[in-house]
Amino acid sequence: MRGRSGRLVVGIVLFVLGFLVVVQLRAQSSDEGLAALSVQDLTELVANVTSRNTQLRDEVRKLEQQRTVVEQAVQRGDTSALQIRSDLNRIEGWSGAVAVTGTGVQVTIIGSIPGDAIELLLNELRNAGAEGIAIGSVRVVAGVVASGPAGAVTVGNRLVDSPVVLTAIGQSQTLAGSLTRAGGPIAQLAARYPDASITVAAVDKITLPATDRSLGPVLGRPRL
Repeated sequence: MRGRSGRLVVGIVLFVLGFLVVVQLRAQSSDEGLAALSVQDLTELVANVTSRNTQLRDEVRKLEQQRTVVEQAVQRGDTSALQIRSDLNRIEGWSGAVAVTGTGVQVTIIGSIPGDAIELLLNELRNAGAEGIAIGSVRVVAGVVASGPAGAVTVGNRLVDSPVVLTAIGQSQTLAGSLTRAGGPIAQLAARYPDASITVAAVDKITLPATDRSLGPVLGRPRL
């Protein structure tokens, strides 16, 4: 009986692991507004995407290693339900399925900038290791993008008013440093939109909401 229960729990965990990988890989195809970017912006975007893809491949390898460990534990009959629950909670938080709390940064944008400019900041946060991001009350997950012209930006089909507040969970110094470095995204946007003000503040406790979107892929299928 214990063996059947262990296999069922492991099957659920493996399904979630595979599902999460598919969702994250599909997120790379959701950016809009490329036609409006300069050669320099496109070059940086390609570099960011390449870096993000490398991170995703590393995460895939880690998840596959975890799957192997769980399968071996089931075969030995010593699977820990507590460890499985801990892994599942971590995966749900990372995917956006549940709300998460932690340290991070708050980015406040006062003034009008277009959706692709906000996407530049989101990509930088992802590449700097943000474990979760939200724009206002909208959790940023696969399929949620900032789009539209300045003054009429939408996020997840919701109109965003100024000030726009981005919150991200992660290492505060790393996230803030990546955004504010010389020649970084905030410096680029300051040159492009001098009337807009973008500030970054470290925050000891941030709570990101769960997404209200369905995380199920339409075409992709998790590999068990």
